[in-house]
Amino acid sequence: RLHARDGGVPPARWCITAEDLRFLRRKVLDAVQAEQIRPTDLDPFDPKDTEVGPNMYTIVDQYLKPLTMEVRGDELGALAAPRRLAL
Repeated sequence: RLHARDGGVPPARWCITAEDLRFLRRKVLDAVQAEQIRPTDLDPFDPKDTEVGPNMYTIVDQYLKPLTMEVRGDELGALAAPRRLAL
């Protein structure tokens, strides 16, 4: 319901752009190809399928959490779009 077309929060208020989502998609595809993101028992996605990939739980556990730890906890948004932080 939160993102429902009939009364949900409109995309313009999601605090993420279509460009941000395309950026994340490219990074996830790269991580799957590099075997940084792998299928699990709970998410047996096919690494060769570029239309239906890992679910968000898998992406968060295997990609985003390690990435944010690597950059000492900085937000992914800051990594994806540092230009937004300029004041």
